[in-house]
Amino acid sequence: MKSTTSRKKVSRSKPGVIQQAAAIAVRRRARSLQVCLIRRKDSGTWGIPKGVVDRGDTREETALNEAWEEAGLKGRLIGDAIGTYKYKKWDKTLRVAVYVMEVLDQADTWQEAGFRERRWTSFEKAAARLTRHPVRPLLERARTLLADGIA
Repeated sequence: MKSTTSRKKVSRSKPGVIQQAAAIAVRRRARSLQVCLIRRKDSGTWGIPKGVVDRGDTREETALNEAWEEAGLKGRLIGDAIGTYKYKKWDKTLRVAVYVMEVLDQADTWQEAGFRERRWTSFEKAAARLTRHPVRPLLERARTLLADGIA
């Protein structure tokens, strides 16, 4: 899999729009690809690792850091962001840049393991679990990227 080498600084956003970055974490198993989903243990809602881009950090750094903090995954990004989505929270609009991450290592325990569950699943099952999640349309884009041999 090819890794991303560019490190773009976060651009100024519109007032009231909070920049976030996320990782669709994938691994190869035998002849299939798996996606890592996460959720709070007290929630039935699945998602992917994501978080706010702190001042001085890049979106790429944030995606990798969030995968580590929220899911205990280390890896490398594959290319540029595959897309974005927006959602509302805290009376603000949040704009999430989504990256595909090849997982190279997985920790048994991690920073948020006490309250987050991590689950590996097929792309099909991930799409079913993310039916109402705004990242769902980007799953197919991630799978196409991987299937096309770019990764």
